Amino acid sequence: MKEQREGFRSFMQAALAEARAAALRGEVPVGAVVVSGDRVLARAGNRTRELADPTAHAEMLAIRAACAALGSERLIGCDIYVTLEPCPMCAAAISAARVARLYFGAADPKSGGVTVGARVFTHPQCHHAPEVYDGIGAAEAEALLKGFFAGRRG
Repeated sequence: MKEQREGFRSFMQAALAEARAAALRGEVPVGAVVVSGDRVLARAGNRTRELADPTAHAEMLAIRAACAALGSERLIGCDIYVTLEPCPMCAAAISAARVARLYFGAADPKSGGVTVGARVFTHPQCHHAPEVYDGIGAAEAEALLKGFFAGRRG
């Protein structure tokens, strides 16, 4: 959606590593990393099945851990890297946490909440909209997801 910033350093490879680990656990391969500057505050992969918790998406877990690390309910100035476009629930959490920038890989035409579907950040009720950068590591994220679901169908 926006052009990358000058001096940009991507943490998408760390998010992809979390997605690969999630797949090995039998979870949908989505990973997320929250950073402050060059410091990783939290990283997580989906754990909805493992925790029997429909809210245990990678973004939610990473946001919770980053808030705990900072001792704050806000992640002012922080960035989140996610391998898949956040769903509406996760987009709302990103807004509530006041994350500065969202970087995501693959678009999610079925369940996305940022560029398709609910488009959470464009709603008048949205109190904070992060800068959004899409398509980062998209090919690898898409390949992980397609391979995971092909294996389930096969």
